[in-house]
Amino acid sequence: MLSVVFITGISGSGKSVALRMLEDAGYTCVDNLPVRFLHEFIGIAHDEHLSRVAVAIDARSPGDIAELPDVITALRARGTELRVVFLDASTSTLALRYSETRRRHPLTDRLQRGGTPPSLEACILAERELLAPLSELGHLIDTTNLTPGQLRAWVRDLIKADRLPLVLTFQSFAFKRGIPLDTDLMFDVRCLPNPHYDPVLRPLTGCDAPVAQYLSAFPTVNAMVDDIAGFVERWLPQYMQDTRSYLTVAIGCTGGQHRSVYIVERLGERFADRGQVLIRHRNQPHLLLPVPDGHAPLST
Repeated sequence: MLSVVFITGISGSGKSVALRMLEDAGYTCVDNLPVRFLHEFIGIAHDEHLSRVAVAIDARSPGDIAELPDVITALRARGTELRVVFLDASTSTLALRYSETRRRHPLTDRLQRGGTPPSLEACILAERELLAPLSELGHLIDTTNLTPGQLRAWVRDLIKADRLPLVLTFQSFAFKRGIPLDTDLMFDVRCLPNPHYDPVLRPLTGCDAPVAQYLSAFPTVNAMVDDIAGFVERWLPQYMQDTRSYLTVAIGCTGGQHRSVYIVERLGERFADRGQVLIRHRNQPHLLLPVPDGHAPLST
């Protein structure tokens, strides 16, 4: 069966990184394919007996981007195994990336009026409005604080996991770096005891045994894990009935290093038998670990 991945999202959010990862994984990749050619391209892929193709579509596709939701619905109705990955980032991060690369926004010429080019912020806002319907079609990944290695790993794990009814992601993050854009449910665990104030534990993370032993000794920490797990357990069937394919539960503490990481690891263990569970530590890129074949990642 042909497997199709659509990579879309805001310009500057990492689509090229994601597409190169898919190419390295054996996908036949096409960048900036006009929407009106999608049916023809996928038909050719079927005829050529290709097993995996990836297409990047964004605001550069003139005029017909609004047709993409209907095209995706039609392809799925015909039995095409299709995944949509939408990449986004904060406006300030996107502006910094454009400044570093000295590139023009792809909507600059289209939005120009009377010979005066629009501001970068205006282009980003217009692109968000243009692509807003697409963000509801698949899995949203906020790349604001991600390294290229993290993004590649997250996309890789996602395409492996997406064959099940629902992909449940537990994600730790640091409030001091902002709330992730790709959050469906968010829990604040800053009220729990903080290992940061112990000089021995400060350089460690919630994945390290000394920190785990420290936190597990507090009844409040165990109660927080139980309460979050109970909430997710109670409402997960409703999310699945809503034909949702992805649910991201974000756990935040001040630095995204100890408490949130520990609780995400515990929740991952609790729900390990519930289909596909992904664990992500947004502000701890060194916790990227190799993924054993056939298993969900323990930490990405």
